[in-house]
Amino acid sequence: MRVVFAGTPETALPSLEALVASRHDVAAVITRPDAPAGRGRTLKPSPVAEAAAAHGIEVLRPAKPSDPDFMDRLRAIAPDCIPIVAYGALIRREALDIPQYGWINLHFSVLPAWRGAAPVQRAIMAGDEVTGATVFSLVEELDAGPVLGSITERIREEDTSAELLARLADWGSRLLVDVVDHIEDGDIAAVPQPEDNISYAPKLTTDEARIDWNRPAFAIDRHIRGCTPAPGAWTLLEGERVKVGPATIADDRTLVPGQLSIGKQEVRVGTTTTDLVLGEVQAFGKKRMRAADWARGTSFPDGVAFS
Repeated sequence: MRVVFAGTPETALPSLEALVASRHDVAAVITRPDAPAGRGRTLKPSPVAEAAAAHGIEVLRPAKPSDPDFMDRLRAIAPDCIPIVAYGALIRREALDIPQYGWINLHFSVLPAWRGAAPVQRAIMAGDEVTGATVFSLVEELDAGPVLGSITERIREEDTSAELLARLADWGSRLLVDVVDHIEDGDIAAVPQPEDNISYAPKLTTDEARIDWNRPAFAIDRHIRGCTPAPGAWTLLEGERVKVGPATIADDRTLVPGQLSIGKQEVRVGTTTTDLVLGEVQAFGKKRMRAADWARGTSFPDGVAFS
């Protein structure tokens, strides 16, 4: 089958590589335009663009997927199907209608749960035990198309959003190729999504990443892990913002919510249930470091607390 792949970040790379290694012909790649990066803010191609170039695959970088020149080129390539993973732009009807078998999207949740831009982060933060990945036929409504295949994956106690997303990207790439195989073989049918139990996963904001210490330890731990690495969970200490990395839930409660206990080997903070033992912290303008090292280099007044 002749396919064009659409994707932008590193999350999409396993799917691109899996398609390149499959029986299908990857005729081109669609990705977002080069973007400023680094201190010099020089233009840098997306991870998907770099990978495609390394394979000698044509790279299309439309400013908008509706651009006439891009649409003409896509029609000329005449793909049978367009698999898409984390591309980063809305696809309108005119483009959706070009491939015979449509655009098929790999989404990192078990739909209809967590439609939107941040399904992995939201699943962790909500305390879900299980998530997964879904391949569905792309429609104009957000993540609402009929399902072609899905897998499930347990959310582990130690998972950050980056770690869980990496596993889902790997397993999801295999699912995506399997679906394309079955589309070519003509032995797969799309199933409409249920109309109930729909939930949404909008992109996380920096304000949402602030830690509320007046919550149970489990909920705060999941909040921190869901925000790691981006946008980064944070709190205030004497008016200064401090980023907090994944912590460990203690067995006992010795502190009130937000209160800090500074020891030689560990730093604890109180919640409404048991304490949390901090892992890494990053003070404003500083590098991320072990909590105990951070505490040794800082002078704290008695009764100091996060807020």
